[in-house]
Amino acid sequence: MKEVDLLVIGAGSGLDVAAAAAESGLRVAIVEKGPLGGTCLNRGCIPSKMLIYCADVARTLDRSKEFGLVHKGYQVKWKSIIERVSKSVDEDAANILKSVKRASNISLLQGEGKFVGERTIQVGKQKVRAKKVVIAAGARPAIPPIPGLDKVSFMTSKEALRLKKQPKSLTIIGGGYIGCELAHFYGSLGTKVTIIQRNDVLVPAEDPTMSEVLTMEYNKRFKVLTNHTATAVEKNGSSITVTAKDNNSGRKKRITSDALLVATGVRPNADRLDLDKTGVKLRDDGFIAVNDFLETSAKNVWAFGDIIGRYMFKHMANHEAQYVYGAIRGHRHKVDYSVAPHAVFSHPQIAAVGATESDSPDAAVGTYSFSHTGMGEAMRVRKEYVVKVLADRSSRRIIGCHIIGPEASTLIHESILAMKLNATADDVVETIHVHPALPEVVQRACANIKW
Repeated sequence: MKEVDLLVIGAGSGLDVAAAAAESGLRVAIVEKGPLGGTCLNRGCIPSKMLIYCADVARTLDRSKEFGLVHKGYQVKWKSIIERVSKSVDEDAANILKSVKRASNISLLQGEGKFVGERTIQVGKQKVRAKKVVIAAGARPAIPPIPGLDKVSFMTSKEALRLKKQPKSLTIIGGGYIGCELAHFYGSLGTKVTIIQRNDVLVPAEDPTMSEVLTMEYNKRFKVLTNHTATAVEKNGSSITVTAKDNNSGRKKRITSDALLVATGVRPNADRLDLDKTGVKLRDDGFIAVNDFLETSAKNVWAFGDIIGRYMFKHMANHEAQYVYGAIRGHRHKVDYSVAPHAVFSHPQIAAVGATESDSPDAAVGTYSFSHTGMGEAMRVRKEYVVKVLADRSSRRIIGCHIIGPEASTLIHESILAMKLNATADDVVETIHVHPALPEVVQRACANIKW
């Protein structure tokens, strides 16, 4: 049996901890079943955003007539797009593998690992016992128990990012982040998209204004069935038919398409590790239970990232990784989640950080439309695209920001920094902003706060 100082399960953000520990002189073992780089690199953020940027370009071309520019159309070279993105991702994963293999004090165990004892894991015929363990094994797509779904060939986000032939039509079950981002990609490149969403809006976890505007915009571009539940799936020749029931009236609709994407959330990979054999307890929803220090119920075992189900974003996993490495080195601190931003790369984009009106009803709120700014007018941004800023009435500090519109994922960073530095809305207003640049919309939202 191999003995190491640190065992890291999962080679996504877990690599950050493993690499830092190895550089400090610790003997490290990494367990990873798939290609190195984790979900983000191989089947998440990186390939999806590369593909989505192609869709953004297509949307710009589609709007060219609004700016007096007439072109003769364009051709979507689907195979070329998919191959370029896949090649880039695969090369990055291969380079990470080479780097890990070159490290003298890192052992890589490629395969599915299961605990067989206290801080002891088995991968194939290999066993490793560690003084300390970090579990960063992520999550996988959750597959709902819809009758007939197991009888058809459907996609999750993993397959949707590498589909070799563009479908003429696509049904998406689920209207959350993944469903809306992939609807934008496929739909903008010419696929006829239908979204089945059981909630009354798309991306219901967002600020209500953002959810309502995105739902309105997607209804213009796609067939969106809100308040509908997929109740059955069946093969229909070379196509797939989904039955969707109206949650209010009970009426049923049948939607037939070339392809089916299931985007109904994720489930943690904790169930695949036999964690009970090493004393790690789970929450009722299957995610690993951790305290404020990311410590599990087992001594010298930490967990972070998607597998703990807190903030399921790559940048948040990277943030947590810093705390876990510090703890391994003897520096134990509570994780600071006070500023936890995210973005949805739909079209329009959505970005958010901090409080919402529902959880902070006493907050002062200011909104401003992109269309009322110089650059917003130049870009012909719809009046419904807005920035909403929330501030504490007594301290006047910014406590939340929500944006829907062009470059939302970039514009949110002014509010992120303001919150990190405990800045007030007045600080933002009094800061000189370039005119006429898009960030003026954030400044004016702050100036528009109703105290």
